[in-house]
Amino acid sequence: MADTADALARKAAALYRSARYDEARQAYRHLLALDPDRPNDWVNFGLLLKRQGAFREALAAYDSALKHKVTGPEEVHLNRAVVLADDLGDPAAAHAALEAALAIRPGYVPALLNLGNLHEDSGDRDRARAVYAQALELEPGSALALMRLAEVTVFDDPAHPLIGRLRGAVARTDLGPLERADLGYALGRALDQCARYDEAFAAYRTANEGSRALAAHPYDPQGAEAFIDRLIAAFPGAAETEPGPEPAPVFICGMFRSGSTLVERILASHSRVTAGGELPILPRIVREHLQPYPESLVGRDADFYTGLRQRYLKGLGEMDLPTAGLTDKRPDNFLHVGLIKRIFPKAKIVLTRRNPLDNCLSIYFAHLDPALTYAASLDSAAHWYRQYERLAAHWLALYPDDVRVADYDALISDPEAEITGLLSFLDLEWEDGCLTPHRGTARVRTASAWQVREPLYTRSCNRWRNYAGHLDRLIAVFGEPNRA
Repeated sequence: MADTADALARKAAALYRSARYDEARQAYRHLLALDPDRPNDWVNFGLLLKRQGAFREALAAYDSALKHKVTGPEEVHLNRAVVLADDLGDPAAAHAALEAALAIRPGYVPALLNLGNLHEDSGDRDRARAVYAQALELEPGSALALMRLAEVTVFDDPAHPLIGRLRGAVARTDLGPLERADLGYALGRALDQCARYDEAFAAYRTANEGSRALAAHPYDPQGAEAFIDRLIAAFPGAAETEPGPEPAPVFICGMFRSGSTLVERILASHSRVTAGGELPILPRIVREHLQPYPESLVGRDADFYTGLRQRYLKGLGEMDLPTAGLTDKRPDNFLHVGLIKRIFPKAKIVLTRRNPLDNCLSIYFAHLDPALTYAASLDSAAHWYRQYERLAAHWLALYPDDVRVADYDALISDPEAEITGLLSFLDLEWEDGCLTPHRGTARVRTASAWQVREPLYTRSCNRWRNYAGHLDRLIAVFGEPNRA
């Protein structure tokens, strides 16, 4: 039996590596039914299940790994904590899993870093800082721990000891690209807070050099334009699919760093709205079931889209999320508005917009996934912004009654008027709490986490002026906005 089980394990792993996830899932089920005393394979099965959005099953697989005495149980508890926190929105259970990891291995730095994340998500800056400081004390050379500590620290003096420590770390010659990016973004943020803008920009330049080195390929302007062209061609007219019986989420999308978190926070302050955050469901459906995209959608009938709707709703169920009154705030879902309107014909879409100079600069200053290759260059960010404008105009033309632009700058300058219009668009009555979204208690897991916990402010509007000397090429693309 051992030889058979080993062969099945190799087959399952190979299918997983080949992205044949459904087949890999079946292979792991067969393997573990045959021989359940394989803790490492239970872990691998859990990783696969998480990737497929089967979060409860993933937890059960991790539990089986622990039951069968897996080597390194603290790592499995950490895996459980990630699922509980990121996918199921259960911070209390995630906290318990991290404490279990730390009980097995006191001073386990990955668990401490994740514990700090939980404190950040809940808005507890002091506890987050204490945990990150502990992690850094345990691993003084950890770029990640230093970055995390810096990002929960408020700076007003360039002589702050932590800035000095960041400067020294960035100057190291043995840094890998990820460490260079981590430290560069943190140093840039600290110097920006101290109004040392030229130095901050230099730090961000270093960070983005690291981010570009991590990318599998450089940004391809021609490829980006061609993809937007294909999306427009794939959805030449409005959807004619019959609406399903289920209520549709509100989809909030747009450029990263364009105000989507603020919009969701405002809406989640309403008694009839639940914030879903950046849900992975739709991109996963596209990635695993709709390739090549969007060409795979040609000629599909209503039953096909009904099947996709059921997949999406099943994903919500896995995350214990409602459909009615839910927001799906995944910025890059702007690529999928045509698909959304075929899956949920009655869905309302909020497209976020921001002054392009501020938006592109904020993207350049954000620690985004290196897979977003446009983010590591101002030129590329500007080009991608233009593609977003093209596609957004197409969706607005197709669905003028169901797509609305939420302008960040207008929202900040005249919040009551903008929020009134937004609520009306979504058929929601006015509630005063929407004017004070910073008082909300919902967890926030984006780069804007700390900003949206403050009252509405104008500091981020026209922020580009602090860096105007470095933005000649960006200004050449978009022009200089009128001074307000």
